[in-house]
Amino acid sequence: MRKKLLIGLTAVALAGVALTGCSSRADTSSSDTTVKKGDTIGVALPAKTSQNWVLAKASFQDALSKAGFKADVQYAAATNTVADQQNEIQSMITKGDKVIVIAAQDGSQLNTQVAQAKKAGITVIAWDRNILNTKNVDYYVAFNNYKVGQLQAQALVDGMKAKKSTGPYNIEIFAGANTDANATVFYNGAMSVLNPLIKKGELKVPSGQTSFQQTQTDNWDPKNSQTRMSNILTKTYSNGTKLDGVLSPNDTLGRSIITAVQSAGLSVPIVTGQDSETASIPLIMAGTQYSTIYKNTDEEAQGAVSLITDLSKGKSKPSGVDYNDKTNAGNGKITVPYKALTPILVTKDNAVEAYANNPTLEALAKAGAK
Repeated sequence: MRKKLLIGLTAVALAGVALTGCSSRADTSSSDTTVKKGDTIGVALPAKTSQNWVLAKASFQDALSKAGFKADVQYAAATNTVADQQNEIQSMITKGDKVIVIAAQDGSQLNTQVAQAKKAGITVIAWDRNILNTKNVDYYVAFNNYKVGQLQAQALVDGMKAKKSTGPYNIEIFAGANTDANATVFYNGAMSVLNPLIKKGELKVPSGQTSFQQTQTDNWDPKNSQTRMSNILTKTYSNGTKLDGVLSPNDTLGRSIITAVQSAGLSVPIVTGQDSETASIPLIMAGTQYSTIYKNTDEEAQGAVSLITDLSKGKSKPSGVDYNDKTNAGNGKITVPYKALTPILVTKDNAVEAYANNPTLEALAKAGAK
């Protein structure tokens, strides 16, 4: 649902994900469990806070079934808290699931559970979001989240320039939740593009809010991003200052930001996003939201299942795994062996082509292109 020291180093440190000093995965003991076809694979998903997480269950069930495994897919859904997910993982350990794939509700609060899993000989795979400050993670499967941030930031700049040929441009920055390891990676990737332009004066942030802690959105909750955007507009833009663009880390927050701007009676600026949510595709095709990132949930689930299949064949080094990507896979303790997938930037111009393998999204794009 979901990754060089950079400008965002302070934010990474605050999130407990310092990228320096990470040892390699070779320092840890590998699982002593032999995974075989027919085994039960646990998948612990977070709360259903975005469409991506809703789709993930079916994606995993389908991919695992086709690969010859049994699926035990659970959500942190009773109260949408970390405790729910901790309990689900503990239940998977007790039931004897041979592999547990975890999309962390809060990657900093699962150390006890993954340690217990490893003690039980279970292979632990972090999925979409890394699990922080622990050696007890065998693999990490995700889209290249640093690249996601770079694509979002470049789209923001390109969109503003297409709308107004000369700057400087006034922007505001939004980041994801500080409990999500991905959020800092998105932020760092974006700031690697934006910060040089801010220093040159080509971009300005009138609110002055640029650090990760200033821009992070608690729980990825769109109510929080809408409130923050409304407050910024009241304090900073009520004097006629023009807002040219907003860096939004995903579609859900992007739509809330657009709502806040429209409620204030202002022209909608260039707004980025991520996840290619069905509610955002019509907005992109209408020119209301400028861009999103396509991270195919089926592809990401298949990435984890393919890795598990390799393990079931006795491969000690599954295909496509990078053992040294500190930027995306450093978790504060180790650099987790990382299987990366490639994100796709989507705007109105390439939406139909980008979604050609997704009938639902392709239909929405084609409808908007008419």
